[in-house]
Amino acid sequence: MTNLIVVAFSLTCIFPIIWIMYSSFKTQHEFELNIVSLPVSLYFENYVSAFSVGKLHKYLWNSAYVSAVSVLLTVLIGFVTGYFLSRYRFRGRNVLYTMFLFGMIIPVYGLLVPLFIEFRNLNMLDNRLSLVLPEVTFALPLVIFLIESFVKGIPTEMEEAAYVDGANLVTTMARVVFPMCGPVLSTCIILSFLNIWNEFPFALILINSQELKTIPVGLTHFAGTFTVNYPQLMAGINVAIMPVILVYLIFYKRIIQGMVAGAVKS
Repeated sequence: MTNLIVVAFSLTCIFPIIWIMYSSFKTQHEFELNIVSLPVSLYFENYVSAFSVGKLHKYLWNSAYVSAVSVLLTVLIGFVTGYFLSRYRFRGRNVLYTMFLFGMIIPVYGLLVPLFIEFRNLNMLDNRLSLVLPEVTFALPLVIFLIESFVKGIPTEMEEAAYVDGANLVTTMARVVFPMCGPVLSTCIILSFLNIWNEFPFALILINSQELKTIPVGLTHFAGTFTVNYPQLMAGINVAIMPVILVYLIFYKRIIQGMVAGAVKS
């Protein structure tokens, strides 16, 4: 009975994805006749229109750019910060660490208006880096927490041996500690990428230009004022979720390993 319940719950999670996938190959007329039936034939024109008319390639490029830059900065800053919080005891260390942890519970929607006003006053709206700062800021608390917990479990003797061999702090961090943090860094990269790729509120209010919109916001333009071409919209959704699904299917074991390693070593 327990297995049946789990299977039923799993199907409710999987079916919407499958439904979106095969519905994207239906014509608008087919979809209106029966929204759950399989397509009579594969209609690829929806994907062609999503790129040619919907400019989906521009949204994909913008999302890829913001995600790549944000993840790179998040991992670099998070690693350095997490390392120093783990290895050094200094005045205000606990206060600083607590402030980072509070960053994980601050609601995003509560900061939309003040952040918009501040970015407007600084003339930082509507450019390719407008989304990088808030994305990095909101991704850092979790990354710092995971890395700080993981580094605590690395023996300090490894770093002391490197110092004896003449390595400085930067070399030790880059060549000794950083490679040993592979599992937790993989987890940080994947989780940060998934969150940044799917981020919607900041992309909606900080970007006005059609040329710079990311894919979550760009998909909203697939709906007209009075009608919606749902098969074409689902084709765009398929393209948007494919990188997320592929990344998760390839690296889901690393996500679990990194989370468990950080928890056990803390």
